[in-house]
Amino acid sequence: MRFLLLSAALRAQVLAQGKRGFNYGANGPSGPRAQGDFEAEFNRAKTLPGTAPFTSARLFTMIQANTANDPSSAIPAAIATNTSLLLGLWASAGQDAFNQELEALRRALEQFGQPFIDLIDGISIGSEDLYRITPTGIANKAGIGASPDDLVKYIQQTRDKLNGHDNLKSKIGHVDTWTAWVNETNYPVTTACDWIGMDSYPYYQKEVPNSIDQAKELFFQSYNTTKNVSQGKKVLVTETGWPVQGPDFGLAVANVDNAKRYWDEVGCALFSEPVDTWWFTLDDSKQNPEEISFSVVKPGLGDPIWDLKCPGQ
Repeated sequence: MRFLLLSAALRAQVLAQGKRGFNYGANGPSGPRAQGDFEAEFNRAKTLPGTAPFTSARLFTMIQANTANDPSSAIPAAIATNTSLLLGLWASAGQDAFNQELEALRRALEQFGQPFIDLIDGISIGSEDLYRITPTGIANKAGIGASPDDLVKYIQQTRDKLNGHDNLKSKIGHVDTWTAWVNETNYPVTTACDWIGMDSYPYYQKEVPNSIDQAKELFFQSYNTTKNVSQGKKVLVTETGWPVQGPDFGLAVANVDNAKRYWDEVGCALFSEPVDTWWFTLDDSKQNPEEISFSVVKPGLGDPIWDLKCPGQ
């Protein structure tokens, strides 16, 4: 069974591939990431052997760790390394906290100006906020979330904050799990967005057979199902991956062989299509063998854990 995102005829007409990047948190293994940390990671993402450069970075917050509303040091790092950004404003901590995200965005636009604006792929209002308020999210202790009404409100507040930056007003979206997007209760969020970001991890789908043998089918089912409810909006793949270590989930086993197979069967299929994709993740901050790790490279931005060359290349 084949899981092509586009027909062969349409693919032949496509001259450009989608954006390729990784997800980056505000904190690293040793604490808050500084500009130099981000620069090192962004440069490493462009020099991975066996694969084309990953030239985009997805962020979860506009705020530098341990500050009230200082802009993230990932921004000057992106400018220095010519790395595009899928920005994130954290939206699950209430209105006061979101106001600080908006202030950090305002300050970043003022401080870094056009060189920053030119690198913005999109602006995500929140990340998995809808998932975290579902019974599954609560059972998994995923943390505090936000309601559809809150997210729609925050999206409008962000558009208002972007007065004078009309080119950015059409780049606003939200990132959530595919299961959140297919829930009709959340359709108002889709309506409010210019694009939607889908997080999909077959590894965690323990309610159905989810061994690595089923992973490719499960992923593309989630992608196509999300496309079907996207109201014609562009669908970004904002998180996916398979862990190299960690506990079993259902039939899913975390190990290097399975992570490589998932990369080969899902990642390489996405990378060959015009689908903007941010993989999870380059260098996971969790390197304790007792914890889960989705790292693509060895600790300290080392060598790839598996051969990143796609089949047939």
